[in-house]
Amino acid sequence: MANQFQSLFELQKKKSLELRTEPIVNRRKRLKALKSWILNNKDKIRKALHSDLRKSETDTDITEIFTVTTEINDALSHLHQWARPQHVSPGLTYLGTSARIKPEPKGVCLIIAPWNFPFNLIGSPLVSCLAAGNTAILKPSEHTPATSELIKEMVADVFQPDEVAVVQGAVAETTDLLELPFDHIFFTGSTNVGKIIMGAAAKNLSSVTLELGGKSPVIIDETANADDAARKIVWGRFNNNGQTCIAPDYIFISEKVRDKFVASAKKYILQLFDSENKGMAQTDDYSRLVNVGHTNRLINMLEEAKKSGANVEFGGTYNVDDKFIEPTLLSNIDETNRIWKEEIFGPIVPMKTFEEITDVIDHINNNDKPLSLYLFTKSGKMKKRITQATSAGTMVINDVVVQYAHPNLPFGGVNQSGIGKSHGKFGFMEFSNQKSVLSQRIGLTNALLFYPPFNGFKKWVVSFMIKWF
Repeated sequence: MANQFQSLFELQKKKSLELRTEPIVNRRKRLKALKSWILNNKDKIRKALHSDLRKSETDTDITEIFTVTTEINDALSHLHQWARPQHVSPGLTYLGTSARIKPEPKGVCLIIAPWNFPFNLIGSPLVSCLAAGNTAILKPSEHTPATSELIKEMVADVFQPDEVAVVQGAVAETTDLLELPFDHIFFTGSTNVGKIIMGAAAKNLSSVTLELGGKSPVIIDETANADDAARKIVWGRFNNNGQTCIAPDYIFISEKVRDKFVASAKKYILQLFDSENKGMAQTDDYSRLVNVGHTNRLINMLEEAKKSGANVEFGGTYNVDDKFIEPTLLSNIDETNRIWKEEIFGPIVPMKTFEEITDVIDHINNNDKPLSLYLFTKSGKMKKRITQATSAGTMVINDVVVQYAHPNLPFGGVNQSGIGKSHGKFGFMEFSNQKSVLSQRIGLTNALLFYPPFNGFKKWVVSFMIKWF
């Protein structure tokens, strides 16, 4: 059976070969055109995100629009530097040669985006893809239809189909796309689906970037400023209704600061998300879950935890039809509960006290490596210990979530939480092949020493090089 997207793929394949020899200024033109469309259509983007997730305008500006435009600005400022061949030393072994590393476009790329930040998480990798000189087929999420339709409109307005195209649909369409021999696949989503993507990519030996998730732990030790930690964690956890891959997922907290943290968390939930005292279900600053199915999943996890003895420190109310769950803080968690073992991806955060930091480290190291790890402490010794003793895609000390938008840090997971890095130069490199180019002189070269026949002098040279080079 013919693949329904074969002709589109072939169209982009042909164009990708042309893009290999175009000047860098053409890439800049495409990025500027994309930025211009975004700035001229902010109201459309806001309306789409409100329709899909009931996001406020300012929340959309910060978490969806700014994150893409800042990627564009960074690429426009540094693209010539990123794309410039890097000359490297020949060393003694290769005297007489010249060598450089030339970033080259990978070719035709597939970008599969999730529903939790549906504009940001398709726009940001697209910027890196275009900066590197590739073509792209975009697959937005079917769970955020208004934003997916907006992305289709944007791409049609800004690009030709052989440059960037959008495919809408669900599992069947994604499956067909994954059969094609893309030069690179960029996927953001769950770890389970990431395994499927990687398996499909392996059949064509397509390179992949997998931005996954997992349970991102928070450690709050006895030296931490509990009030400061509470404000930051409340914002990072309950923004976008907890539907953020790097959101704090569960908390280990010292008994000495637990009560102060809980009191402050209650205060900041109301200050940040219900500042006008309308009630959490009526406020404009608290978004919604993506669909009823996801809402029911979270409610089942919550009720299971409560039946096992969990205490509701704050929240706990919900309305399935409204896709609403109040910001909820739980304590006294049974570690066999799904809410402690599975990624939550919603506005519920479980908390456990600890006495020995070794127990916390063991828990983290005995489970899948997280996308992010957060530590609140004033202790330099604790900072060093946690940094060295644990592994995570990213780590933040005395804050949460803010690492995502840092222009000069790579973003990505490790093992189960992801493969590859994104953002800025790291995103550009991810969509580029680092091609080694070596130029040799004509005639007499050092390499002739390694041609047979191997006389005594050549053997001596080889022995000398093994020992000293």
